[in-house]
Amino acid sequence: MNIHHKKKFLSFLKFKRDFQKYGLEKARSYELILHWLNNRLSRNQFLVLSGILVGCTAGLAGVLLKSLVHAIHHFITTKVHFEYQILFYIIFPFLGIVLTTSIVLTIFKGQDRKGIGAILYEIAQNSSIVSSVKMYSQIVQSAVTVGLGGSAGLESPIAVTGAAIGSNFAQTYRLSYKERTLLLAAGATAGIASAFNAPIAGIMFAFEILLTGVVFTDFIPLVVAAVCGSLLSRILLQEDVLFRFYTREAFNYKNVPYYLILGIVTGLYARYFVIISKKVEHFIKKLNMSRLRKAMFGGAVLSLLCVLFPPLFGEGYETVKAFTNGDVHRIIENSLFRYFEIGNFTIIIFLILVLLLKAFATSFTIFSGGNGGNFAPSLFAGGTVGYLFAIICQQIGFSEVPVTNLVLVGMAGAMSGVMYAPLTAIFLIAESSFGYDLFIPLMIASIMSYLIAKWFSPISPELKSLADQGKIFTNKHDKNILFSLKTEDFIDRYSQVINENAPVKELFELVKNGNKNIFAVVNDEKTLRGILTLDDIRPYLFTNDEVSASVSQIMKAPPAIIHPENQPLQILQAFDDTGVWNLPVVDAQNKFIGFISKSTILMSYRQLLKEYSE
Repeated sequence: MNIHHKKKFLSFLKFKRDFQKYGLEKARSYELILHWLNNRLSRNQFLVLSGILVGCTAGLAGVLLKSLVHAIHHFITTKVHFEYQILFYIIFPFLGIVLTTSIVLTIFKGQDRKGIGAILYEIAQNSSIVSSVKMYSQIVQSAVTVGLGGSAGLESPIAVTGAAIGSNFAQTYRLSYKERTLLLAAGATAGIASAFNAPIAGIMFAFEILLTGVVFTDFIPLVVAAVCGSLLSRILLQEDVLFRFYTREAFNYKNVPYYLILGIVTGLYARYFVIISKKVEHFIKKLNMSRLRKAMFGGAVLSLLCVLFPPLFGEGYETVKAFTNGDVHRIIENSLFRYFEIGNFTIIIFLILVLLLKAFATSFTIFSGGNGGNFAPSLFAGGTVGYLFAIICQQIGFSEVPVTNLVLVGMAGAMSGVMYAPLTAIFLIAESSFGYDLFIPLMIASIMSYLIAKWFSPISPELKSLADQGKIFTNKHDKNILFSLKTEDFIDRYSQVINENAPVKELFELVKNGNKNIFAVVNDEKTLRGILTLDDIRPYLFTNDEVSASVSQIMKAPPAIIHPENQPLQILQAFDDTGVWNLPVVDAQNKFIGFISKSTILMSYRQLLKEYSE
């Protein structure tokens, strides 16, 4: 062993001893090696290595889930006779939602936060720390839901799984909040890239939805994670599983009016989809049933819809591929509409009903207890809108309608309006169809749809509920950092308290022996009655006259009252509105808990902001 290698070996042994010293002697060998590399490599070098590892792991998770669900769908839709398919459509969607709910209740203790909002919640509320359970729980739940026919997509669960992988990797190697958030986003990026075999779309997804304020050097881990996820998808997934479209027409500028109108139509449909989703969500929440009964009800509705309209079964990508291949008759022949004469009028009526009911099928799948996301439903609906628009144009008398292009552009338009992610939609379809010459129509339709969606609601409806609850910010990056702070951490529970019936002389003793400049006045039940500051007491401190007043006579009402469930932004707003620096905190029964200081919140915020910017 030469001197150079000997030094490296001794350095590794010293690191291992130090590692054991900090109580981590049970770490696996590969964890020791990565910890050692973390201490030897520069920050950017280790982040690139981390991006590769997280990207490969998240990519494999995406490949596993897509392959599993595809195998189930292939068996049901191609290996089984039509009459038996109807039986499966009756049983499997119902079973999928009920089984998913049962798994959540029994195995995962009822914790079923799902969708892209779950990732943003962890970034904003939990310092980008995601439970390790989510590294596999989303795969299990979504595989059962979508695999058995749930009318939802796998991409959101894959993104949440990837985010959990990235977050837990960062936690293992004790990375900072900024790096933890970056690797969380890298995992989600790799998941999306593997699901669609579209690395650029995965990166756009991270920047549009998950991250803001990322510097250029932090761009690299996202790129390598997306590349790793996409490569694994390309290598391991079969061709018919990949989200690929090989037939399309060349772009002709004369067709721009088609794309303009389609952008408006997809934007309006996206708004319809969002409204139905919200109404179904509220309807299910108001049902006076147990979670399992809600799952049974939602599963029954979904099964009925799938029997009547089989394209609503599962993700629906095969249906969209049939549109681009001109094979729409095969879709109708696998439904009850096969008993009607299949002409253009039948096709139009069938597709209109599918579009109207897709929003219901997806909403009942997700909100009644299933696990899935809106990626696939929005793409399916957009492709259907595009094909329907093309058929109607042909029926009106227009010639040379670019049918396949309208299907592809429609997918981008609907996804942009539903997900509020126009760049992700543009690059996703461009990569999946090798249609880079379609950038202009993709941009036209996506931006039109996005602007319509923004006109109805400034923020994504998927995130609006979190914003309304004060759980997440939707505009500035520094506010998201502020939301990672916890109100409980800022309450001074050792505040000085005095009874309202106590004489002022007792208050003097409290001032003399304490170190506070604000006091809470309570009654015998510890209910807050008022507050006092040194400024209120000062006139009585330096008088030679005997003070006979009681505390209740000189106390004053607090300018505002804080509750433990209030978020830091709300508290800071209260401080700004009142112009004070200390406010009392009480519980639901108005029992005094302690004081909270504006300066304490601001100091913690500055510290976290400094950590993120380092």
